[in-house]
Amino acid sequence: MSNCRHRKSGYSLVELMAVLAIVATIATLVLPRVIGGNDDAEQSACETYKANIEIQAELWMHNKGSWPAANLSNIGADLDYFPQGLPTCPVDNSGYTIDAGTGRVVGHNH
Repeated sequence: MSNCRHRKSGYSLVELMAVLAIVATIATLVLPRVIGGNDDAEQSACETYKANIEIQAELWMHNKGSWPAANLSNIGADLDYFPQGLPTCPVDNSGYTIDAGTGRVVGHNH
């Protein structure tokens, strides 16, 4: 018979608290960057949509001889210009409009 004591394997409370503190510190540094990145992506997407609308409006002007309607109803309905439909702003989900005299998108200065 052996009188050796067997040590239980596992983590002590101090070790678990240290790991928890490290994870909490990392989370406080990483989470604000991850959450803020979504806003930047939406703003970049809005700028891309604006540029695409202006390019399509210029093509419309070249092909039709006049700018599209300010609310983009005519160009938005033409699948040759927007086959997947007219985009909406990813920041606030609003529609785009243009200046019917210049073909430039109005507003959306996020």
